[in-house]
Amino acid sequence: MTGICAGRVAAVTGAGRGLGRAHALALAAEGAKVVVNDLGVGLDGDGPADSPADGPARRVVDEIRAAGGEAVAHGGDIATAKGAQSLVATALDAYGRLDTLVNNAGFLRDRMLVNLDEDDWDAVVRVHLRGHFLPLKHAAAYWRAESKAGRTPEARVVNTSSGAGLLGSVGQGNYSAAKAGILGLTLVAAAEMSRYGVLVNAIAPAARTRMTERTFAETMAAPGGDAFDAMAPDNVSPLVVWLGSAASAGVTGRVFEAEAGRITVMEGWRPGPTADKGARWTPDEAGDAALELLARAAEPQPVYGAG
Repeated sequence: MTGICAGRVAAVTGAGRGLGRAHALALAAEGAKVVVNDLGVGLDGDGPADSPADGPARRVVDEIRAAGGEAVAHGGDIATAKGAQSLVATALDAYGRLDTLVNNAGFLRDRMLVNLDEDDWDAVVRVHLRGHFLPLKHAAAYWRAESKAGRTPEARVVNTSSGAGLLGSVGQGNYSAAKAGILGLTLVAAAEMSRYGVLVNAIAPAARTRMTERTFAETMAAPGGDAFDAMAPDNVSPLVVWLGSAASAGVTGRVFEAEAGRITVMEGWRPGPTADKGARWTPDEAGDAALELLARAAEPQPVYGAG
């Protein structure tokens, strides 16, 4: 099989459904051998929703193989050190290498802040943020060892943030905080790992998944007839495939929004208007200065769900 990812080995977390499934299928279609990770849990992380023998990861593997590709299933919990280590080990055992890691796994437990309890906070931060950190950590250790052995990889990591991480989202304090944390992790990993041949980027996708079709039901509804399905998760995957390929050389530490047929480079926090007194402000002076600076600053984008 030839394609932009021919000869590469990719691991995709949360690849049993939605965006992860679309990414796994698209990577395989472009020639990658794919480790398909999924626990098969429910929308809120409880479960498993399916039996291990007939779980979503196995079904995606079967789809890839039926299309002539190569894939293996992985059912470990990537938010644990053991599960993250075994994800990398599965790629090495099955295919002898790992070239691309797509961190995608996650679930929702939406509550307004006053109703959000510690367990729901911890569970969402665990799967999204720790579930990015641990696979990245263990994959990076493998790639660093390869580089030190004189086999510098063309390794790629694609992390999954969200518009909620960029702008916030009403009723999703835990999810927004975790997704914002993923952006910070992406920047640090890109800076630390480039010397070893590892490029790290993030996407903030908008697509129809189990997590969005309930929260944004009207926006995510599929159109009828032959109309372009703007919210199909498959629309996001071409960018993920390119970022996960050797063709993305030189691109690292970047965040892309991907929705329908639109790709946007996000520019993040940058200094805006500033004032420097050259000495300590009084509170009244600081307030006056802040108001004057705000009058010259761009208006912030609205928080999702606000208004």
